[in-house]
Formats: sequence, structure tokens, C-alpha cells
Amino acid sequence: MLTLAHFLILGAILFAIAVVGIFLNRKNLLVLLMAIELMLLAVNTNFIAFSHYLQDLSGQVFVFFILTVAAAESAIGLAILVVLFRNLSTIDVEELDSLKG
Repeated sequence: MLTLAHFLILGAILFAIAVVGIFLNRKNLLVLLMAIELMLLAVNTNFIAFSHYLQDLSGQVFVFFILTVAAAESAIGLAILVVLFRNLSTIDVEELDSLKG
């Protein structure tokens, strides 16, 4: 039987992996975006776990709204990434420090 603690531990492990991914890889923009999405997934897992534990559907409905916004954020982030790669031929974060109009 899975309890609330199992899901909270899973969420904490996912969040920790995302934090490690951000701190270990500060060069590749694509990996940074994936780590941020993994953080969001960990938070959503906790929302669903608490929603199920408290027998309240509002947490699960809130997760659907979060996933909708995350999908739009990912699409915009990847579009920006493609434009940056076309213009600069790199996705290295250290070379993307200047913004010119």
C-alpha cells in the first residue's frame, strides 16, 4: 500500500535531481529547461498526493492548470532556443549573455 510519505519522498527525489541538474550543468540551455520542468513535475506530484490524501479534488484541478501553463512555457522556451541556435550556432549559456535588439 502506497502512503502519502511515499509520494512525498518521490517528489523530494525528483526535486533534488532537478536541483543537482541545474547546479551541475550551467552551460547547456536545453538541460536547464528540462531541469526546471522536472522541478515543476515534482511540485505537481506533491499537489496530487496531498489532494488524494485530503480527499479534495481542487489540488488535482490545479495541476491541470499548471500543466497547461507549463506546456505553453515549454513551447515558448523551445522556440526561443531554436531562434538563438539559428542566430548564434550555440546553446551555451555563457555565450548568451548579451541581448541586442
